[in-house]
Amino acid sequence: MQLAKTLSLGLRDIFSPQVMLFVLKIGFASITIWVGFLSIYWDETLGVVASYLGVVPWEWLRTTGSVIATLIVAYVLIITTISILTSLLSENLLKKLAQKHYGIEADGHPSLTQSLRITLQANALFLFLFVFLFWVIFIPIIGQIFMLYLWSIQLKNPTIYDVGTLFMDEGEYLKSKAKKARLLAIIPSFFNYIPILNIFAPIYAQILFLHHILHDA
Repeated sequence: MQLAKTLSLGLRDIFSPQVMLFVLKIGFASITIWVGFLSIYWDETLGVVASYLGVVPWEWLRTTGSVIATLIVAYVLIITTISILTSLLSENLLKKLAQKHYGIEADGHPSLTQSLRITLQANALFLFLFVFLFWVIFIPIIGQIFMLYLWSIQLKNPTIYDVGTLFMDEGEYLKSKAKKARLLAIIPSFFNYIPILNIFAPIYAQILFLHHILHDA
């Protein structure tokens, strides 16, 4: 029941004007960065991806899939940038939502350095697994499950730190509330399968975790 309420509150929040404005800014910045980069270095990027595909186990992917694979890589890089920017810039928005729903003033002060470290570690692991197991995503069903798991890696630990430390110490209680963080990271990861909705995934994960930890605080 609590999970259903958490999901419901989270959906209501992401369609609020303040969250929509935040998401659109983050999404526009991320898309602009990578569209600009790829418009300049498209041929070079295509060449790198084509070289990588030379070691994958399927002939059809090696010979005809380089453009598709490059577009997938670009999409993943946009999602990764959205995740990083959301982690670094969402603090004020989360505080406003906590005040709005629960009348709670956040007294925690997450370290920007620590937040950046955790976010970069999560995204580095995500990109490492994505690059070396890229071919797995082309296996029906298994590939989709694999990507959901990878995206949950990208979201889980940064979300726990960025949201949790706003409202509580990094102690046993936060650890207990973090037990459901994997599920709360996987659910928003489904958004990444739908262009435009994908820009909501990181902030939705943060909002879900906020409601999860404050619901019975």
